[in-house]
Amino acid sequence: MLKNTQQLIDLMARLRRPEDGCAWDIKQDFTSLIPYVIEEAYEVVDAIERNDLDDLRSELGDLLLQVVFHSQIADERGLFTFEEVSAGICEKLIRRHPHVFSDAVFNTDAERHQAWEQAKAIERQEKNKTATPDSVLSGVAGSLPALIECEKIQDRAAQHGFDWPDVPPVFAKVLEELEEVKEAWESGDQAHIQEEIGDLLLVAVNLARHLNVNPEIALKESTKKFSRRFHYIEQQVEASGRSLLDCELMELDAFWNEAKLVLKKK
Repeated sequence: MLKNTQQLIDLMARLRRPEDGCAWDIKQDFTSLIPYVIEEAYEVVDAIERNDLDDLRSELGDLLLQVVFHSQIADERGLFTFEEVSAGICEKLIRRHPHVFSDAVFNTDAERHQAWEQAKAIERQEKNKTATPDSVLSGVAGSLPALIECEKIQDRAAQHGFDWPDVPPVFAKVLEELEEVKEAWESGDQAHIQEEIGDLLLVAVNLARHLNVNPEIALKESTKKFSRRFHYIEQQVEASGRSLLDCELMELDAFWNEAKLVLKKK
């Protein structure tokens, strides 16, 4: 094993040692560490998006620590070790890349993707050897952000033939769902409004899939764009010696349109 990797494993074991380790580290378990796993993963993404490569190296280390932390807890319970975690992902990579490590030939990305999904389906069947037939949707983590989970569920269904063949009917479905949101709003039934908004978001994700757009990234970029434009509005209002609440919506909207032009030039 690599020197620094072994040192990290040894450090984690030392921190967890009941007699003289760190009190905080000792009391952690799989569940208590969930927020930290999620936080570190998002901080890796943030470093990538900012193109801060020094920070990326640091954040990847923090994420690796979470893997080692969980592996140490599992080792203490006689479940598995970090070495077994590494062995498992190595086996999975080899199994899912027969075109690299075997003699399989894929001529298109679609063929590669289909083979990847088939390999994952076989893995799910092996994992869930029960009397109940395994769903093709099994294995998509319910703790994923809603947009990512929705995309993965739809992609899994599409791999088994449940999908529109082209884009036009998806546009039509978006308009249909939008009209149903309006009808729900007119009814005043809040539960129904929520349901229809959910349906609209779901079909919007489907449209993104058909247009080869990652909905999570698209929404994140649009949110950033909104924030930049709103900051511009704040600056203009502050320069006038007022607060946002002192301004009429029409004036704020004018600043918004101005921001679209000014920020587009930068």
